Amino acid sequence: MPTQPEVTQAGRFVRVGECLYRYSSNRMYYAVLKHHGKIIRQSLKTTDRAIANRELNRLKKSLGQIDPGAGRLPLKELVAKYLASIAYLDDKTVRTRKSIAKQLLATWPEGAEQPIQDVRASVIQTWLGRHSDRVGKATLNEYLRFVRQMFALALADRMVVENLAASIKQRRLDKPIRQTPTWEQFQAVVQDIRQQKHNADAEASADFVEFLGLAGQGNSEAANLKVSDLNFATGKMTLYRNKTDTGFQVPIFPQLREFLTALIAKHQLKAEDNLFRVRDAKKSLASACSRLGFPHFSHRAFRRCFITRAIELGVDFKTLAAWQGHKDGGALIAKTYCHLRTEHSDRMAEKMVGEQPKAG
Repeated sequence: MPTQPEVTQAGRFVRVGECLYRYSSNRMYYAVLKHHGKIIRQSLKTTDRAIANRELNRLKKSLGQIDPGAGRLPLKELVAKYLASIAYLDDKTVRTRKSIAKQLLATWPEGAEQPIQDVRASVIQTWLGRHSDRVGKATLNEYLRFVRQMFALALADRMVVENLAASIKQRRLDKPIRQTPTWEQFQAVVQDIRQQKHNADAEASADFVEFLGLAGQGNSEAANLKVSDLNFATGKMTLYRNKTDTGFQVPIFPQLREFLTALIAKHQLKAEDNLFRVRDAKKSLASACSRLGFPHFSHRAFRRCFITRAIELGVDFKTLAAWQGHKDGGALIAKTYCHLRTEHSDRMAEKMVGEQPKAG
């Protein structure tokens, strides 16, 4: 008879029948039995005794159909078998899975020769942990899906008793930043607004939106901006979210200097003038997005576009926070946009390919 499962702090396993146990804390039934000298404990995923008995009998029957020799298959051969089974998928998917397979075989904790019957959930978790600091959460979940699908194939072919990877939870992804235009979409929106001949505010609205994307600021800062707030000699501009704010300084970026200089000259603006003739561009923006088939981008979306681009160009969170008038040293920017830096790093890492130096 198999040994009784261990008692845990959360509860204990109570034997209620031959090869059948119940966990005291959640009253879930478990099968505990010996198969080819190996103790197998598997949740029957029910609190109903009659269902548990049926699942136990089904498990016993399936174990009788497991080839004891198949479990001695080395992990590397299961990997090859799995890759062969997905060869019909699209090229991009196959390339991604082959890349993961290469990582798995090179970094598996017990080595690529480990018999698949000896793989434990803890080994899979250890392997994932080795990559958790190197890749983002989404990529790590892809790694887990690879192992799940590989052992699902082994289970379907009756090579193993259960898919241990199925019980391992995926990493929870950060909420994506919604409705953030790409740099190309930003440029297309500005151009579309500027080309509208029957909108009296088209030119002013295009200028307003272009400033949002080039400066990385919101509509409140843009609406309150005066020519006198620009200091081209120091390369700084002072922005105000509200009229009562003390203001904060932001660099006049090279991409912004040319735009501002041309805008002031075009309208012959004086120091006391507001830089923009409109206080928002909601209607023009909505119409442009509709014409272009884009999501309905808000004013704030173009600030996110600026921040996203800055991160991908290597600007640090602390500097970005200062440009946004934040006083938290970059904490909010890091919390909101940290996944972008990880994803960008992952994309850049994929470019690091080349021949290995030959041994001397």
